[in-house]
Order: sequence, then structure tokens, then C-alpha cells
Amino acid sequence: MHISKKSCTFALAKVTHMKRILTILLAFLPLMVAAQMVQPVKWSGEDIGDSVRLKAAIDKGWHMTIIEFGEREYEQEFTDSFVVTLAKTDLCPIRFNACDDKMCTAPEVWSFESIDRSADRVQNTDQITNEGRSLWVIFLLGLLGGLLAIFTPCVWPIIPMTVSFFLKKGGGLRDAVLYGLSIVILYVGLGLLVTVLFGASALNDLSTNAIVNIIFFLILVIFALSFFGLFEITLPDSWSTALDSKARSTGGFLSILLMAFTLVIVSFSCTGPIIGTLLVEAAGRSLLAPTIGMLGFAIALALPFSLFAMFPQWLKQAPKSGDWMTSFKVVLAFLELALSLKFLSVADMAYGWGILPRWLFIAIWIVCFLGIGIYLLWDIWSVSTPRKIIRAIVIIPSLAFAFYLVPGLRGAPVKAISAFAPPMSISGREVFNDYEEGMAFARQENKPVIIDFTGYGCVNCRKMEAYVLDDDSVKARLQNYVFIELFVDDKRSHESKVVSRKSKDKGQSIGDINSAIQREQFGSNAQPFFVQLDPQGNQIAEPIAFTTDPTEFINWLKY
Repeated sequence: MHISKKSCTFALAKVTHMKRILTILLAFLPLMVAAQMVQPVKWSGEDIGDSVRLKAAIDKGWHMTIIEFGEREYEQEFTDSFVVTLAKTDLCPIRFNACDDKMCTAPEVWSFESIDRSADRVQNTDQITNEGRSLWVIFLLGLLGGLLAIFTPCVWPIIPMTVSFFLKKGGGLRDAVLYGLSIVILYVGLGLLVTVLFGASALNDLSTNAIVNIIFFLILVIFALSFFGLFEITLPDSWSTALDSKARSTGGFLSILLMAFTLVIVSFSCTGPIIGTLLVEAAGRSLLAPTIGMLGFAIALALPFSLFAMFPQWLKQAPKSGDWMTSFKVVLAFLELALSLKFLSVADMAYGWGILPRWLFIAIWIVCFLGIGIYLLWDIWSVSTPRKIIRAIVIIPSLAFAFYLVPGLRGAPVKAISAFAPPMSISGREVFNDYEEGMAFARQENKPVIIDFTGYGCVNCRKMEAYVLDDDSVKARLQNYVFIELFVDDKRSHESKVVSRKSKDKGQSIGDINSAIQREQFGSNAQPFFVQLDPQGNQIAEPIAFTTDPTEFINWLKY
């Protein structure tokens, strides 16, 4: 609903004197008899960027009538709740009263400025807490990525050469620590550059865009083939040669920074896939996520340079470069190939191609993890005992995970990959994928509604489907509802629909329509996002977002 600022100015002049007198008399007559103060309607408001969501919670047994609101003379009744989202520039007072089967309250005027903001402060605190947790996850993923990068053939052989070079120069510990610091500066700078160039929202759009996901898929496949040894991807040798020459002819910290830059260039073929995957995972989480991810990656990558400089004797005990590094690259190749399918799956579902069904996705993952186990097991007897132990540590979980995935070919949930695999069809409930059709069916059957705003590229949506919506107790309760599932990133064209009830623009895709419904009617643009409505479309509960606890979801349900 859109209420213009101009309409607020003239709203109070639109109701006749007779209607006002009659309403007031009807309202005050029972109040004079009851001689008590009742407040059956509780108003609240929530800031949503440039908009405000106004809510009225109505006590059981009462109904509220909005008398005046903007250009409309409502005279419309609401029995459970009333929710509307307005631009802050369009806010105006709401004149209303409430009645039960015995009495009516006097007409009151309520405005957004009169609300208590304490609830908003609690929500903002929760949001900050969740963002903080998300940043910690990205930081730890960065650390893991950096640790993996250390053992690649592009980085590991450089460590002893670089540390020995610093020790021979006489700089020793100081230069090696500065070298590690330079690595941190360069990779954190990369994270900042990505954020400045694109911004958090643009990164999120890129990470959920179907075409971009196809590009990510192809890039990761190319990197995987490179790790398999089919070819080698390197940046031009002239870059590293020029940087190395400049570093040797320059003194001080600038020289060390240039040497670190040379490492970045030389190691790109091994670190590129890891960094790319990390930045995609960080995309859209928050403005700081790419920088925090790169900080974790750089700290882990720089750590061995500083540690070996502090304790040079460790270099003698460190494993030498050899065939084990090739094995490490092949393992990474299988992992990159498996992860690449996530991006292809997002594009496949968004455009409705149907080229990567869930069973095929799982089958390829089984092949990848079987490949890791069989590859490492093939010549395990020809390696030394310590390497046998290390290989066994990787072989056992890889083969176990592959066998764990096998029941997924027959429809088992295999929840461990719910964040990556295409969603499984959840039996036991009829699902509508069109808002108007679902609401029409709800009115026809007189059943309440649950709207699930979701996305093909939404990792948490897949987790919630596996852990909550597929729970037997939840499925039993969902039988009481009409279930409407709206994908906000569905790229299929639907020209006959109206995208925005506000602007009446024609939609380019089904996802545009669904996204507009979520923004304009419910004041949210994040997924997953669940809403409960009565058959007439009125909210009957506060929306709920991501959770993996079926009990929490069941407690949220009203029926």
C-alpha cells in the first residue's frame, strides 16, 4: 500500500460530521457504562531503511476499524493484526477504534512518533550479534583457505627459499616478520578493493546472479583441471621478473613489500581458486566480510614465513617438496570440482533448465570423494609410514562421506550437503509457487497461509528445508496451511504479471515479482523469510527467519 504525503494533509477532512458524531456516540455509550480503560489495540513500528512498517496487534475477541488513513476512508475491519509499510516521507496519523461483542472504544489517533523504540533496539542488537558471528565464520574460513594454500606447490617451496634469503641478508627475523606483514597488507587490500569497487549489496547480487554463477562454475572447473595437471595457469612471467628485479634494487620496507607482491603473482595458480571461493562466500554478508576473509587467509599464509624465521632449525625438519605436493593438488582438484557444481546448480534452478537434478548432483559428489579416496589409496604402500598415516587420515573420511551420500540417490535427505545440493522435494504438503493462486486457494478452502520467501542461491534456505521443513512434526503441522513458496531469484520470464503493486511496472522475471511482494508487503528483502497470513491476507504472527530448530518453528505456528 502506498499513501502519499499530500493525502495525509487532507485525510481528516474526508469524513462527514454526521459519521464522526455517530461513531463517537456509539463508542462512548458502552464506555460510560463500563467505566474502565481498555486498550485492545497495541501499535508498534519498525524502521526498514527509508521505510517504516506499522503494525497493530489486536486482542482476541476484538476487531479494529480504521476510520481514516490517507486518501482512503477505510471503514475496514481487522480481527488479528494490521500491517502496512510506508515510506518515511509518507507517514501520517491513523484514526481508529476497536469493538468487541459488548463495547467499542472511542476513536483514537496514533502516529509513528509515539512508539516505544526499545523493541527496535533489541532487534538491532540481535542483528549486530548475528553479523558478528557471520564475520567470525568468514575469518575462520579465510584461515582454513590460507592453511590449505600453504601446502600447494606454488607456496610451500618458496618458504625455505625466502626465509633463507632473509637470514643470509642479515635482516633475519625482522625482515621475515615484515614480509609476513606485507602479505597481510596485500591480501587485506584486495578485500578492501573488492568491497570498494562493488559494495556489499552488489557482491550479493553477483553471488546470486545466474549468469555470474555459470562463470564461477566454469572458472572453478578450469582451476580443477589445472590442479589435475592438464595445464598450468600462471600470470605472465614478466610481471614476477619485473617485481623481483625492482625488489632487489629497492631498499627498506618497500623492497619487502615488492617481494611479497611477487609471491602473490607466482602463487596465483594455486591461491586463485581458494581466494575466489572465499570472496564468493563472503559476498553480501556484510560490508566488512571480504576484508575479514582476506585477513584470515593472509594471516594463515604469512604464518609459516614468520615462524620459520623465528625458529630456523624447523626448516630442517619440514617436509621437502616432492610428489606429496602433487597429491595435495589432486585432492584440491576433486574438491574444487565438487564445489563448482553449487554454482551450476544455482543457474540451472534459476532458469529452469533441469540439467542438474539432485540425484545427478549427489552422484557427481560421490564420484569426487570416491576419487579422493581411491587416488590416495592407489600407491599408498609405496610411500613412507608417516605419509601412509597422513593419507589414511584423508582416505577414511573421504570414502565414508562418499558412502554416506549414496542413500541420497534414492531420495534420502543427506543433510550434510543441504547447503550445496538442489533442494529435495518435501512430501506431505501441496506447494504453490504463485502468490495470487495460493491466496485464492486459501480463501476458497478458508485455510491460513505460510509464505516461504526463498532463493535458489540461498544456502540457509537449503539448510532450513533439510533440518526444519522436512521434519515429520513440522510436516504434520504444515498440513493445516496453504504453503506458498516464492523464489526471489527465479529468472524465468513472466510478462503477464505485475511486478510492483506500487509502480505497476511489468516484470522481467518471476523472481522480480516475488521479490517485490516481499519488499512492499512485508518490508524485508532477506531469505529465508516465513510469513503467516489468514485467508484474507492479514498477518497472524511476526515473521520468522533462519532457524535449524524444528521446535522453534513449531512454536511459531499458530495452527
